[in-house]
Amino acid sequence: MEAAGPRTRAAARLGAHATREEQRKRRPVRGWQRRRIEEEQEEAVFREVVSFTRDPLPARYYDKDTTKPISFYLPSLEELLAWTPDAEDSFNVALEPLKCRQPPLSSQRPRTLLCHDMMGGYLDDKFIQGSAAQNPYCFYHWQCIDIFVYFSHHLVTIPPVGWTNAAHRHGVCVLGTFIAEWKEGGRLCEAFLAGDEHSYQAVADQLVLIAQFFRFDGWLINIESSLSLAAVGNVPPFLRYLSTQLCRQVPGGLVLWYDSVVSSGQVKWQNELNEQNRIFFDSCHGFFTNYNWREEHLDRMVAQAGGRRADVYVGVDVFARGNVVGGQFDTHKSLELIRKHGFSAALFAPGWVYECLEKRDFFQNQDKFWGLLGRYLPPHSICSLPFVTSFCLGMGTRRVCYGQEEAVGPWYHPSAQEIQPLFAEHRPEGDGQGWVRTHCCLEDAWNGGSSLLIHGVIPPEVAHVAVRLFSLHVPVPPKIFLSMVYKLEGPSDVGVALELTTGDAGSCHVGGISTLSEASSRHSPRPLRVPPTKLVRWVGHCGQQLSGGWVQRCYEVNLRGCVLQDLWVSFSRPPGSREQEAFVCRLGELQVVDANSLLSPLPRVQAVSVSRVRWQRAAPEEEEEEEEEQRPARLRLSCALHWSYPLSHVRCFRIHCCRATGSPAEGPPGPEKPALLGLAFVNQYRVVDLAVAAAGPGTDGRVEFLVEPVPREGFLVPKAEWGRAALLYSGPHT
Repeated sequence: MEAAGPRTRAAARLGAHATREEQRKRRPVRGWQRRRIEEEQEEAVFREVVSFTRDPLPARYYDKDTTKPISFYLPSLEELLAWTPDAEDSFNVALEPLKCRQPPLSSQRPRTLLCHDMMGGYLDDKFIQGSAAQNPYCFYHWQCIDIFVYFSHHLVTIPPVGWTNAAHRHGVCVLGTFIAEWKEGGRLCEAFLAGDEHSYQAVADQLVLIAQFFRFDGWLINIESSLSLAAVGNVPPFLRYLSTQLCRQVPGGLVLWYDSVVSSGQVKWQNELNEQNRIFFDSCHGFFTNYNWREEHLDRMVAQAGGRRADVYVGVDVFARGNVVGGQFDTHKSLELIRKHGFSAALFAPGWVYECLEKRDFFQNQDKFWGLLGRYLPPHSICSLPFVTSFCLGMGTRRVCYGQEEAVGPWYHPSAQEIQPLFAEHRPEGDGQGWVRTHCCLEDAWNGGSSLLIHGVIPPEVAHVAVRLFSLHVPVPPKIFLSMVYKLEGPSDVGVALELTTGDAGSCHVGGISTLSEASSRHSPRPLRVPPTKLVRWVGHCGQQLSGGWVQRCYEVNLRGCVLQDLWVSFSRPPGSREQEAFVCRLGELQVVDANSLLSPLPRVQAVSVSRVRWQRAAPEEEEEEEEEQRPARLRLSCALHWSYPLSHVRCFRIHCCRATGSPAEGPPGPEKPALLGLAFVNQYRVVDLAVAAAGPGTDGRVEFLVEPVPREGFLVPKAEWGRAALLYSGPHT
């Protein structure tokens, strides 16, 4: 054994007492050597001898071209039955639990289901850590839907984790798809349905385990293959068993059946719930009809559904294929009839606005599509604190962190999408000409890749106009702090204020804010000029001009017995003005935080480790691109980072690196500004093709990795509380 110096003995002793699993993880992997040489409270250091021997990664979990972690599906019954949770699977586990919402999904209010079917699925959204996709599809009208189904034509479609994180953040449940089609699907179904109960229960148990492990909420079952009498006879008990077991393991779990096979085993789309398929409806949580219905189908279904009308999801093909009502920009005609009869709606492939129309007009077309449906889509309310959003869409043309530009270039990361508002146009009551419109905008951002653009007109006859951004239902703690970051575009003296609506007016006591009207429960908080000392980390620039022209306003509200119902932004005319006032305002962030939550200490990121190291030589053209006076980046480094941190405290992790080289005789390398690598939503991150300089003779290369937690309350954590680990590497032995 190589002699250990003072710093390496501790690590050697730790290894002597490690478990077999720990020893296996530390065991050298083909073609390279690694040993942990230092472990202190502040930083763990790992040593690496560069080697170019390949260590193949499992193809299911990593993209074959980039080695980036990806979401995956299971194409066969054999793979479904053989699946067990693996360490590699943890990349795809959702961070966000399903948020509390009102009304709950169990209420009998008609619901809206979005079935996302786009070009076979698993496109840019499969990259768990994001990608550099230009002009990707993005959905953001979450407050208008209740259920999101990720659909593809693979046997077991596991929703990409980015969709689950974004949906759960908005209180929307997520379903995967189990689909069997054509002759091959029929053979597959006969294999597990035509036998005894153990066969279909084994399949159901695996589907439950997958939903539970990856933290999504259930399944759409879509069998479009003819079944034998033995097989179709086992479908109802399969659905009942799956539904029961899922609800035991996944609170609020859902199993829905698609209208295809009838009780005889034939594939006969009924376009309605009737006696030929009712047995499947009675065996699960809901029924998704086919798309070629007419109003007479809806009339007949009223009696069939009885007290479960909200559990019937009437299918609407947004592409308008076949003999359908509405579709495309006439989809509202379908919704009008569906709601008239009290049913839920299932919108299939609303990505039509992206697939079939001009990409450059995508946001405009998407807002038009959902705006036409608005009167039929009652929003649900979020009912938990903290409530923090920067309006980031999970994409952008650059990355910004609290007003500071970090990187330029396209990026797409669905997990990074923050809570989105109600996108609408608001006009005051009466005959006035005032109006306010909201749009998402990629041109500027306070934090992330986008902001909310609000523009409107204050007519001469009114003092102000306002727009409701969020529907909430939050029992408010005694004291809350609110923050708003905004900027007005162009010269304008229009006043900008945050307003809130409270419920339970009979028992609600409001203190510390001024009331707009005694007859109203809408209030305008007074700004805080200086936040309490303990809150400096949360907000330190109240009322000040920030970089890029942004302004932050902070508020303190004391309430008792109240429910926070809505958040509004109000725009008022300048004092003395009697003219029509037009304005354009960019909203960068809103925060509503329980004051007590800001007083508890934050945990620290611990036990950062570096593993699964891979080296590649840089391509010759990369070296030629380097400036002559700089040392060329001759190596590409890929590795896995793991750490320990309670995920219930965090919105995400920002992963940084610092690169340097130096000789032991010269001492440690000088400080370098950390460079952002990306975002993580689990306690691990895969670094891919990081450019580093090759270590020269007698010289160690050094890369330091830093893990920055982003608290749910939304403030910057000092670097002293970040996790960190360093990788020292030397050239290969000759």
